[in-house]
Amino acid sequence: MRRRDFITLAAAGALACAAQAQRPKRQGRIAIVLPGWDDTNINPVQAEFLQVLARHGYVEGRNLMVDRYPAMGDMTLFPSLAARVVGNHPDVILTGAPPITLALKTATQRIPIVAIIGDPVALGLVSSLARPGGNVTGVTVDAGIELHGKRLSLLKETRPSATRLAYLSSSIAIKQPQAAMAKQAAESLNLFVLHIDLGNSLNEEAYKAASDTVAREGAELLLLSDEPQHLPNSRTLVHVAGKAQIPAMYPFREMVVAGGLMAYYRDLLDALRQAADQVAQILDGGNPAEMPFRQPTSFKLSINAKAAREIAVVVPPTLLASADEVIE
Repeated sequence: MRRRDFITLAAAGALACAAQAQRPKRQGRIAIVLPGWDDTNINPVQAEFLQVLARHGYVEGRNLMVDRYPAMGDMTLFPSLAARVVGNHPDVILTGAPPITLALKTATQRIPIVAIIGDPVALGLVSSLARPGGNVTGVTVDAGIELHGKRLSLLKETRPSATRLAYLSSSIAIKQPQAAMAKQAAESLNLFVLHIDLGNSLNEEAYKAASDTVAREGAELLLLSDEPQHLPNSRTLVHVAGKAQIPAMYPFREMVVAGGLMAYYRDLLDALRQAADQVAQILDGGNPAEMPFRQPTSFKLSINAKAAREIAVVVPPTLLASADEVIE
């Protein structure tokens, strides 16, 4: 082939690729069903998700319809919520947390589901992280028992002599794999676990009742389950440990900002960015059965120094030095 012909063909190929990249995206419809988010306010995390979708060419109000559903209140009602979501026929569903994800998976085996969740294999959602094999893919926010062990070892540094751990969770979450891993990790650190049952609705009344139970049971440390349904009540929740004057470990940074002592967590903004990439890939025609779950490569530690002073806990200097963020 002559050099001039080769250059002409290469230029034509480049122009074709550019035209493909600039081709308008088709109309898409997604459903956001994330526990902890309501259906009216776009918080910074949700805004980041929509911005990443926009960078992929899907812009709400232009070529993307977004249906928002509040996955709040009584979790036993999630199956009916899932049926309503599926009945509106979105192209992709973004969700998170086991109860609503399992309900959605039961409601549809056809509509792709992108879930931000703990261990989807242990929950029976997928056959493997590398090749999910069904209509569910997403982003994991858990690293197995090692994550729970790390959280508890960090927490115990604030009170090394502690032997009684209060574990706050819903009635549903205590039956799931994360609870079993938390208990196993606690026992390896010689901690007796007191399950404080919050019922099926994670709300202000449930936390206030839990506050009295934690104090009455003589708990010395507190660990919160990694249910995102806790997030709307972060300020009420941190008072549970504050009233009992005990150190607490949380799964979300937002709770440290709200006044909690410490959190060891997967960055939710990063998780939402990766989920947005997957949603865009599916809108472009990708098959969730062949899209590996994205796994965390690092976790962050945030500590609230003011909260430590309020419960008269001395955080070891080495622990403060290892923190990614210290809030004064």
